Amino acid sequence: MGLSPELLRAVEALGFTDPTPIQKEVIPRVLSSDNDIVGLAQTGTGKTAAFGLPVIEQVDTGSKTVQALVLAPTRELCIQITKDLQEFSKYKKDLHVVPVYGGASMETQIRALKRGAQIIVATPGRMIDLIGRKAANISQIRTVVLDEADEMLNMGFREEIDRILESTPDEKRTLLFSATMPKEVARIASSYMHNPVEITVDRKNSGARNVQHVYYQVHASDRYPALKRIADMNPDIYSIVFCRTRRETKDIAEKLIKDGYSADAIHGELSQSQRDHVMKRFRSKSIQMLVATDVAARGIDVDDVSHVINYNLPEDVEVYTHRSGRTGRAGKSGVAVSIIHYREKSRISQIEKMIGKKVERLPVPSGKEICGRQLFKLIDRMEKAEVNEEQIAPFMDEVMQKLDGLSKEDIIKQFVSLEFNRFLEYYKNSPDLNDDSGRKSRRDGTGRSRSEEGSGRGRSRSSSYTRFFMNVGKKDGIIPTRLIGMINENTNDRDISIGAIDIKDSFSFFEVDSSYSSQVLAAFEGSHHKGRSLRVALAEAPTEKRNGNSHYRGKEKRDRMRHKRKRRS
Repeated sequence: MGLSPELLRAVEALGFTDPTPIQKEVIPRVLSSDNDIVGLAQTGTGKTAAFGLPVIEQVDTGSKTVQALVLAPTRELCIQITKDLQEFSKYKKDLHVVPVYGGASMETQIRALKRGAQIIVATPGRMIDLIGRKAANISQIRTVVLDEADEMLNMGFREEIDRILESTPDEKRTLLFSATMPKEVARIASSYMHNPVEITVDRKNSGARNVQHVYYQVHASDRYPALKRIADMNPDIYSIVFCRTRRETKDIAEKLIKDGYSADAIHGELSQSQRDHVMKRFRSKSIQMLVATDVAARGIDVDDVSHVINYNLPEDVEVYTHRSGRTGRAGKSGVAVSIIHYREKSRISQIEKMIGKKVERLPVPSGKEICGRQLFKLIDRMEKAEVNEEQIAPFMDEVMQKLDGLSKEDIIKQFVSLEFNRFLEYYKNSPDLNDDSGRKSRRDGTGRSRSEEGSGRGRSRSSSYTRFFMNVGKKDGIIPTRLIGMINENTNDRDISIGAIDIKDSFSFFEVDSSYSSQVLAAFEGSHHKGRSLRVALAEAPTEKRNGNSHYRGKEKRDRMRHKRKRRS
């Protein structure tokens, strides 16, 4: 494919033998031409190597100037891309890859850049900060890579991407990779790319062809029992269960473990060593059900996942494509499962339109069906069990004496009951979980409606929120989606529940779940927006969410007046 011996040696050391379809198309084209490229491919198709190998190949290691910039939506993906590029360039001397992202020491990153970096891997917000501080010079770069462009735009980074691309030379090459092609991604391609070549792996905006898409419709309060039934109906399940919030992720994993399932969670609170430990267990299949948030799942590279389960549908239906791309990889088949309630039915139609495939509704398995599946799985295991005649022979006479009074039929019944009573007992008189009523959720013993596990960004109506002041507003280009993107990037946590947002001309107010207050304050310390120092401070005491709307305690006006007096002084 035109790669140097140093890169081929690194590829071989990683155990790669055959290039994936996107790699076959992209690598030779980047090495042999100057074309801009739009690559449309699902998560897990090998995009990092597709752009990483030729970018590394073309770096001049004799120069310490920044020659390539890779933009990624999240800290997690930024770290993963950097790790991959460093492994690819292992045998290429004097090549340096530096990651820069929010939520980490900017001074440390600046020092790394000063030592010299030919390739920068960055999140958009932190890159803007470094450009504003003149700590990153991208005026001579040859290549810009936009990885997961649709996800960056979903997170509100449109303005940052525009500013970064405007700071780069016209004669550069731009490589854009995306799982989907919404209008905003097409706009970037038309505005900043010169006659780009479009390379599509599988059909544009579609789920993988070997992924079956199904959904189960239940009452909101029955999501967890439905999840257990899905797992019990598939005894060999090897799955990723996606939840919206970090708190929900931990809760569901703890429930599964308590109920005897092989499960664990991966989320933003884990240290890198903890994450590595969980992922090692998942890759070795010591864990059958990995419960994760979207952000934490970035960078997971496992080919054998049988099921992706949407415990909650993602807020943005395009995220569904990223999730379902975790199964059906490396030519294997997979199932993308969604557990929904009746008010989410319209979103299934949106998903079908986006992926170009039918999402089939299946009935939640009954207790009888599950017991039958588990029974025959047990029989299969018994039938295929290896018998060591030599080791078992000394015990057989005594075993036969103990079973002498039982008929063949009795022995089978006793054996099945011994292994199977747990399922029979659990699913005895089990209710039908399918929701066909279109009515509100069933009520609990108190007569009150049983609430959903979460709504919006995982909020509960009883949640306590803290209000913050930020010293930028409409004049600084702040809009709600941009402010949410700033919170996401600086905290590296898309699971933080965000309440009311109030954007004024020169400053803004926003609310977050009170349990994350310290994290938000620490995350914005030392951060910048358009070269200007950002100041984020507590605006008032926590507010309670009432009827889904923010309840302010009368201090908003005084906060604004205090800020105006400070500005005048």
